[in-house]
Amino acid sequence: MQGFDLFLGAPALIQLHAVLAATAIILGGVQFAMPKGTPTHRLLGRIWVASMATVAVSSFFIHEIRMFGLFSPIHLLSVLTLITLWQAIRLARRGDFARHKKAMVRLYVLALLITGAFTLLPGRLLYKVFFGA
Repeated sequence: MQGFDLFLGAPALIQLHAVLAATAIILGGVQFAMPKGTPTHRLLGRIWVASMATVAVSSFFIHEIRMFGLFSPIHLLSVLTLITLWQAIRLARRGDFARHKKAMVRLYVLALLITGAFTLLPGRLLYKVFFGA
């Protein structure tokens, strides 16, 4: 198998994890470009948070890199993601939009862009999908 067939042959959990991460990358970019505080911003934000939470939780069941038993340092980022999501929601509900924005931007960069770059390392599934085995 090669390319997208590799992705389709991956376990459903990994497919879900990758699709929701890609969804969060796209929605996050849209959120940054849109006016803030609108009903659309809040709706897309809820979808983004649900996607991010699912990506973080699903990572605990993916064990491709094992450094500490079943886990790797990336799982620490999943814990941090869940904590930061909760804090960012609290900040928005309190009306502290400046700190809410900082938390969300930090999550986008650390939990999606930087971590996502690691999925493109040689030997990983997405590397094989995009660049061949």
